[in-house]
Amino acid sequence: MRRHVSTMQAWRMLLLLGAALLLVSPAFAQVRIPPAAIADMSRLDEVIRQGELLEQERRWSDALRYYEGALRDFPDRSELLQRMATARVHLDVARRYSDRSFLNSLQRLNEQQALDLFSEVLLKIETYHVSDPDWQQVLRQGMQGLNIAVHEPAFVDKARWPAAEEQVQVFSKQLANTVAPAQIRSRHQAREATATVARLADRYLGVAPQATIMEFTCAAVATLDNYSAYLTGDQLDDVFSQIEGNFVGLGIELKPEQQSLLIVNVIPGGPADLAGVQPNDRILEVDGKSMRVISTDVAADMLKGPELSFVEVRIERPDGTLRDYRIQRRCVEVPSVSDAQILDPATGTAYLKLVSFQKTTSQDMDRALWDLHGKGMRTLIVDLRGNPGGLLNAAVEVADKFLQAGTIVSTRGRSVREDFDYKANSVGTWLVPLIVLIDGESASASEILAGAIHDHRRGTVIGQRSYGKGSVQGIFPLSRYKSGVRLTTAKFYTPSGQAISNFGVTPDITVQQPARHTVARPAGDDDEVLTHPDEDLALQTALDVARRAFTQQHAARSK
Repeated sequence: MRRHVSTMQAWRMLLLLGAALLLVSPAFAQVRIPPAAIADMSRLDEVIRQGELLEQERRWSDALRYYEGALRDFPDRSELLQRMATARVHLDVARRYSDRSFLNSLQRLNEQQALDLFSEVLLKIETYHVSDPDWQQVLRQGMQGLNIAVHEPAFVDKARWPAAEEQVQVFSKQLANTVAPAQIRSRHQAREATATVARLADRYLGVAPQATIMEFTCAAVATLDNYSAYLTGDQLDDVFSQIEGNFVGLGIELKPEQQSLLIVNVIPGGPADLAGVQPNDRILEVDGKSMRVISTDVAADMLKGPELSFVEVRIERPDGTLRDYRIQRRCVEVPSVSDAQILDPATGTAYLKLVSFQKTTSQDMDRALWDLHGKGMRTLIVDLRGNPGGLLNAAVEVADKFLQAGTIVSTRGRSVREDFDYKANSVGTWLVPLIVLIDGESASASEILAGAIHDHRRGTVIGQRSYGKGSVQGIFPLSRYKSGVRLTTAKFYTPSGQAISNFGVTPDITVQQPARHTVARPAGDDDEVLTHPDEDLALQTALDVARRAFTQQHAARSK
């Protein structure tokens, strides 16, 4: 039987983020460099030049995505890692200062309350994070983040007066002389050092102490790993909306592109669908503000708002025509299972796409399976391509539907409270032959399901090696005011003991597929895959495997 978990652990999440990377040393001058390496260095120089152009234009969102892509080709380059980290800080600052819930918190908090919130976050880190915290690094990262923030217009605009560059230099010198040399060995010392920095920023830069403390709060979490983050009130709401499978909005899925937001998918029956918005439309303006002036991330945030409120958008159709819409935000239900259908009636091969793992996924899956069973399902293809993950428990529940016994996944953390072996049981198990499709964007919870099916030889895994994101995040609301933190609490392992982080799940049959559009919730790719199955090599391979298995079973029964 599966072990019962507490309410807190029920919200353990697996979220798609970047992979861990290693720092390498430069070659010595006397070492002979092969021509291929010289070519790589030339390519790297060009990559950095292009990134610098994005930085100069303050296109931090584009820069971040650019460096993330570059690191796939140059995974061990410290300069790219540093530039990516800097772009992320700039982007995070800009997002926070366009987030109404964050701005409201700054107005309500005084210096003491901000320090108390900072202390609460540090206690959460000390108690729950998968690794022992490096308090010296927490302070160092906080100062680095503040140094970036004081050059970010969104942060500077909130100061009581504009600080001249000379004042910034004096401030930096004061930090170097008084705070930087301090040895920080506990969260209490980290709090005191942060309070000192806040007072110096108030004196020399005119920055309210609570603003500085909040920057240190965000930096303290961000320095832990690529998955942990401070969550503003609105971001916390978004996380729980993803868990519940519903959200207040327009019912569209977006992909940021230069000076526009591409509408990748329109959820049927949602506000945008009812208004006439279509996939492949582009949003150019939100509430009269052009994305030539504001970033795509700020524009995407502006699309959010209270239920029943309105937003005005200017949209460009694929043929170039412009249309203006006034759309009311409403609650939109997002199913985690889509496109359940019989693809090959002759062999009874069924197909469904798992878009995400949320609270409703198990029920959504049950409805789809029984519907397909009634239509003659004999083999099932589960498409996990592009699925970024979601709830750990949802992945366990789906895997349990196809496994009769054994371990589904194991988690291991710094605390024994995070050590679990999730087991399958035989009740309600579907014995239908199974094929699972994965790709490089199948991550976390998707990898739990694919890894369990692979290790137990329960089905055939087809596609490309999965992303390799093998850590568990917990969502921790804070008591001071509406906000929270997302912390990495454990790592997970497949039934055979294989770590997922940086390795992923290797398919039984590898199929190289041409690149497709990808978004955070990639349901918009479904129609393209099913409308042109001959162009979908992985799906075609799955159908071939199903047909061969059907033929072999039919021949065996005939003997």
